[in-house]
Amino acid sequence: MKKLLAALAAVVALGAHADETLTIGASAVPHAEVLEFIKPMLAKEGIDLQIKVFSDYIQPNALLADKSLDANFFQHQPALNEFNKSNGTDLIAVTKVHVEPMGAYSNGLLKKIDDLPDGANIALPNEPANEGRALLLLTKAGLISLKDPGNILSKPQDIAENPKNLKFRELEAATLPRVVTQVDLTLLNTNYAMSVKLDPTKDALLIEGSDSPYVNILVARPENRDSIAMQKLVVALHSPELKQFMLEKYQGAIVPAF
Repeated sequence: MKKLLAALAAVVALGAHADETLTIGASAVPHAEVLEFIKPMLAKEGIDLQIKVFSDYIQPNALLADKSLDANFFQHQPALNEFNKSNGTDLIAVTKVHVEPMGAYSNGLLKKIDDLPDGANIALPNEPANEGRALLLLTKAGLISLKDPGNILSKPQDIAENPKNLKFRELEAATLPRVVTQVDLTLLNTNYAMSVKLDPTKDALLIEGSDSPYVNILVARPENRDSIAMQKLVVALHSPELKQFMLEKYQGAIVPAF
């Protein structure tokens, strides 16, 4: 009887500590909003989801690598590949979640991309993956051509033809929303566009299609990628409820990838 009571006490004690905390780094929009939506789902599964919001593309990976975060949710695979290569890290994708089409936004003076004047100033994100992505979007629109159209890490110096003599300013992605009114065209990721109340489906003069390869991913370290808590997070991120939330809230600005 004493052994049985002891075993029951151990089970109760384990149950009392069954809740697990997952700390996730995320961009404010839409990533943190998505995580807030699924937070109650995870609470029912014994997971306390803690969301840390960042405005840049460096800290969430650096803090994940040093184990200050359990995962992050803000980037696509080419950006992760570039970070790992540059920093000697081995962060790994857990699952695909959604696509945020990159768009080109004007200062309000342009009604269509054909109105872009000769010598226009263009603001680009300066991290390699997104800079190349922006240049590919301009290439697709016929504004420039690249020496290697297949190079997703192209930079302005890799432009082969620039018939409008466009001038490029390379800035940190987090600062780009603040210069939209100061240049002729700004290339923005959807999360930054939405952070300054720009509607990608209405305000973008150019925007990627739904076939974009730049799917936003949940990222973790190799040793915790397959943990039970992480897999519960994946289930919530692929839930029909979340898909419906994305479709209704973002109206095509965010496209589910599951």
